[in-house]
Amino acid sequence: MENQNTNGIKAWQWVVTAVVIVALIVIGVIVFSNKGVEAPVVTAPEQTVSTSNTSNGLIMSDQYPGNVVYVSSVQLANPGWVIIQKSVGGKPEDVIGQTYLSAGIAPAKITLTQSTIDGYMYYAVLYSDNGDKKFDISTDKPITDKNGNIILKTFKATASAGAEIKG
Repeated sequence: MENQNTNGIKAWQWVVTAVVIVALIVIGVIVFSNKGVEAPVVTAPEQTVSTSNTSNGLIMSDQYPGNVVYVSSVQLANPGWVIIQKSVGGKPEDVIGQTYLSAGIAPAKITLTQSTIDGYMYYAVLYSDNGDKKFDISTDKPITDKNGNIILKTFKATASAGAEIKG
C-alpha cells in the first residue's frame, strides 16, 4: 500500500512540489537581484611614458544624458586634468567640462558647461597641468601613452545607460 495523506496526495508529490518551489525562489532571487542593469565595459588603463613608474589611464562607460559625467577610475602619474569634449566630425573639439585631479587613482565627477545629448558621442581626455591648476587647452598638453597616442575614451550619451550613472 502506498503512503498517502488524508487529501490523497502521495508523499513523493509533496517532495517534488517543495523542490520546485525552492528552485523557483532561487531563480527569482538571482534574476531579480540583477535588476536588469548591464555591467559597464571595463578596459585596462593605458600605459604612458612618464618620469615615474606610475601609469595613466581612464575607465568609464556610456553616460546618461545630462550635465554631469562620471569616470569610474582615473589614474594619473602626476597631477592633471580630465576634460570632456564634444565630438565634431569624429574628432574631439569643444571642451564642455574639466576637473583637476591629484596624482593617483580615483573616480571623477565632471560638471559640464553644456549638457550631453542622447545619441551623441563625446570624449574624456587626460591632460597634464602646467603647474597653475587652471585648465588652458593651449598650455596644458594631452597625456600620451608609450606609443605617443593621446589617452582618451569615447563614450555615448544614452538614455539606456544605467540609473547609477545618471548625470
